[in-house]
Amino acid sequence: MSSRAHPVDGDLSPATDGGNLPIKSSPTRHKVGIPPKPNMFKDFMYTFKETFFHDDPLRDFKDQPRSKQFMLGLQSVFPVFDWGRSYNLKKFRGDLIAGLTIASLCIPQDIGYAKLANLDPKYGLYSSFVPPLVYACMGSSRDIAIGPVAVVSLLIGTLLRAEIDPNTSPDEYLRLAFTATFFAGITEAALGFFRLGFLIDFLSHAAVVGFMGGAAITIALQQLKGFLGIKKFTKKTDIIAVLDSVFSSAHHGWNWQTILIGASFLTFLLTSKFIGKKSKKLFWVPAIAPLISVIISTFFVYITRADKQGVQIVKHLDKGINPSSFHLIYFSGDNLAKGIRIGVVCGMVALTEAVAIGRTFAAMKDYQIDGNKEMVALGMMNVVGSMSSCYVATGSFSRSAVNFMAGCQTAVSNIIMSIVVLLTLLFLTPLFKYTPNAILAAIIINAVIPLIDIPAAILIFKVDKLDFIACMGAFFGVIFVSVEIGLLIAVSISFAKILLQVTRPRTAVLGNIPRTSVYRNIQQYPEATMVPGVLTIRVDSAIYFSNSNYVRERIQRWLHEEEEKVKATSLPRIQFLIIEMSPVTDIDTSGIHALEDLYKSLQKRDIQLILANPGPLVIGKLHLSHFADMLGEDNIYLTVADAVDACCPKLSEEV
Repeated sequence: MSSRAHPVDGDLSPATDGGNLPIKSSPTRHKVGIPPKPNMFKDFMYTFKETFFHDDPLRDFKDQPRSKQFMLGLQSVFPVFDWGRSYNLKKFRGDLIAGLTIASLCIPQDIGYAKLANLDPKYGLYSSFVPPLVYACMGSSRDIAIGPVAVVSLLIGTLLRAEIDPNTSPDEYLRLAFTATFFAGITEAALGFFRLGFLIDFLSHAAVVGFMGGAAITIALQQLKGFLGIKKFTKKTDIIAVLDSVFSSAHHGWNWQTILIGASFLTFLLTSKFIGKKSKKLFWVPAIAPLISVIISTFFVYITRADKQGVQIVKHLDKGINPSSFHLIYFSGDNLAKGIRIGVVCGMVALTEAVAIGRTFAAMKDYQIDGNKEMVALGMMNVVGSMSSCYVATGSFSRSAVNFMAGCQTAVSNIIMSIVVLLTLLFLTPLFKYTPNAILAAIIINAVIPLIDIPAAILIFKVDKLDFIACMGAFFGVIFVSVEIGLLIAVSISFAKILLQVTRPRTAVLGNIPRTSVYRNIQQYPEATMVPGVLTIRVDSAIYFSNSNYVRERIQRWLHEEEEKVKATSLPRIQFLIIEMSPVTDIDTSGIHALEDLYKSLQKRDIQLILANPGPLVIGKLHLSHFADMLGEDNIYLTVADAVDACCPKLSEEV
């Protein structure tokens, strides 16, 4: 026989819900408790509360005066009014250093990420000015650094290009980008406001690892255009088309001066990253390396006039702060539907990344963030950003890590970064005119390398092969087809895994651990012995319409296999089938019908069905459906041990 062990099989604690204590059962039989008849309204309200308000967000408002409730409400929407009251000079010192550090990192990255989204470089800087200010007021994470990120920039650029060519229709392309950003914000805010944040959990960690790794390789390959100085480059993102475009232009399209600049500074960036990893005190080295690279490479191109030798440069970069873009957002016409579709996809991906980053650093500093409030904050910053010439912004892992290492204390570090970006927009943008595209490509390649998490993929392979399939499906979908197909594969495999686990729950044959009254999976505990004439099976899931037939058929198959084994060894025939119900948290009418069918089938074969330790929801429904009466109260026991003890005298009498 074969079965698979449930992860908690090893728990021999007396506190387990099954009640299988490692002592001999008392001669007094305890009946399974029957809960009071359910109140439909109370049940509905309980389910509703646990689904949408499991964290009881209004608990602090109870028994408070109106003025206090108003202040708590204001702090809930704008956490700055909460932490701002205890803000001091010591915290500001940490935030100032962190803000200046991440600003030095974000400025060159933003210029590169905007080009990744097929937008003018200034829009990358715009997106690191307004959104961080909004988040600083509404966000609850102390460590997350806001701005454009590589994966979302690639995703929105790919999706927008599929609808409008940025070269032939740049104005329409820009308008659609703002429209998508607006609806990305609406999506994020709506998920948070209606407390639907659990929806992003449907994208499993394994799928995210694969998607991010594939996106990182795709982004790096896209940078070969600037890194090698290629002028004519494919518009596709799959690896085959990109490599074909790269090698087909090798003889006449590559520029050796560009390659020299890109390779030199990529080596410098990787070296600085290595130094930062070796010594945490030198975290600032990889943080300022991109800005130093930009300054040096720009100065070099300017004095040598390398742009005259084919080295591609940024050229003109407009001065000034973000202009209003509300009038550019599509609220009607064909492009409205396109903007909504692109916005929803980008918003979900941006949300997944930001919430994961926020939770990671909150756990490291031992504080809590409210996922739904985070979604509202991220959504509102993108809504406001779309009206001020920004495209989708979210939490950046590389910048957040630098922010954390630099000693940030609050979201003020985002405000400091925004101020530096503002000063750059007002006074320094002309200095980027001679910045070579190769250095921007090197900065982006350096930034996306950590997204390829090989140790995580290896761990996923060791722990769960199905998770690994999801990981690789997303990975290969991104690099061989497109970003959106990779994302679709990631979501599809994640849902498929959920459906598989729901429709095919695990079951196990249980045996008795010697010298105890504990019954555990015989595969996990080879020393566990089965009681002659009794077959004990545990169902490790709720029994619903989606799996009820499978559960019934699997139990019957266990029984058939055991009967075959009994015949071959001349042991007593199976007379009692005990189902351990402790893990069965709920059952519906289909599940009850499956038990009824199983009971009738066993009756014809002169085998008695026995249930052990059904939970309150299950036993209540069994009584309401009268299945408990059909089975008989004397065939429902508190523990497997009680059930076996009751069966054994009957077996000995027959023997």
